[in-house]
Amino acid sequence: MNNKKKNSIVVEIFRNGYQTIFDNNWPMWLGGLLIGIMSVITFAWARPWGVAGGLRNWGDWLLSVAGIYKHSPLSPLLSTNSILTLGLLWGAFGSALLSKQFAVRSAPPLELFKGVVGGTLMGIGAAMSGGCNVGGFYTAVSALSASGLAMMLGLIMGAYLGLRYLYWEMEHLPSGSVGGGGASEKGFDWLKIEPYLGAAVFIAAIVCAYVYSKEAYTRVGGLLLCGIAFGFIIQRTRFCFVRGFRDPFMTGESEVSKAIVLSMVISVLGFAVLKWTGLRGENVYVPQAFWFGALVGGIIFGFGMILAGGCGSGSVWRAGEGHIKLMLAVIFFALSTSLFKTWINSSKVLKSLMGYKVFLPNFLTYKWSLILIMGILFGYYLVTTWNEETEKFVVEL
Repeated sequence: MNNKKKNSIVVEIFRNGYQTIFDNNWPMWLGGLLIGIMSVITFAWARPWGVAGGLRNWGDWLLSVAGIYKHSPLSPLLSTNSILTLGLLWGAFGSALLSKQFAVRSAPPLELFKGVVGGTLMGIGAAMSGGCNVGGFYTAVSALSASGLAMMLGLIMGAYLGLRYLYWEMEHLPSGSVGGGGASEKGFDWLKIEPYLGAAVFIAAIVCAYVYSKEAYTRVGGLLLCGIAFGFIIQRTRFCFVRGFRDPFMTGESEVSKAIVLSMVISVLGFAVLKWTGLRGENVYVPQAFWFGALVGGIIFGFGMILAGGCGSGSVWRAGEGHIKLMLAVIFFALSTSLFKTWINSSKVLKSLMGYKVFLPNFLTYKWSLILIMGILFGYYLVTTWNEETEKFVVEL
């Protein structure tokens, strides 16, 4: 076999591999599996995965620069909260470029307004519940916190109410005001160079992580790579918490709900091992939000995420794909969660109203805490699977 033929075979193998990874979306269950594993790795490395904390840091910084806050928050380039969220955006942006799925996507005025309102409501809900769908629910449940379970109930209720509103909107508002806006196809064909730009984005990420390690910020650099991994996985699988809570009521589909359950089982078990062995503190990421803050905040957040079309993590990774509506949602999420959290912290009455830290093993032991959480997750799995067959909970238009 001559060298020319060998080279053509290598090129063909590379092309096929690239198409497998970037041309088609990955299975949803694979997204759940990988996110669960990354959640445990991130916690073991430094801290749990979260999104709202990073957005709040961005909001704090913006409001401080604007002169509204007198104090100066930790730089978004050094805050571990911010770095994880920045990594999520970075990874989704790079993945969208590599898969030729990045485009600046506009939307009608009403949709943009819904992004603003939805982002604001999500920020308020996250401030009340101690986190968004990630920190307040996913990570809080993984951390064996009772508030995470309360927020789960709130998210389900909020998603149901949000879907009822969307159906009302479809019936009472002109159809032209709610349609989606597409990306412009005029001008230079960016699709030809997007993969090269995507490769450059990930090379830049590795360089930045190296710079952090050289400057004695190895922990921060590692979290940046973890956030980028989350962004890459979520963009490739299109893993969406909104669909996990909305689809059972809208279409009856349970694919995303099952993936969330799979992911959480892995994350819960990993967190329990790390806490039980003493490698991580037992009260780490146990929000002070049980029960009022988590439940009511979850309802507000759930309604907001349906309105915006993306949750905390979903808004960030879709913003990385170029969705202007979700960019607005992220901006107003950051500002509202910063302002509302500052208001809560300034009032002893409000802070006490949000609730208490409840670490389940302090009341139930690790064994029964795991049995309770696994039972709830398994029950949710069974109910959504049954609903997929019967459409019992599907809301009629």
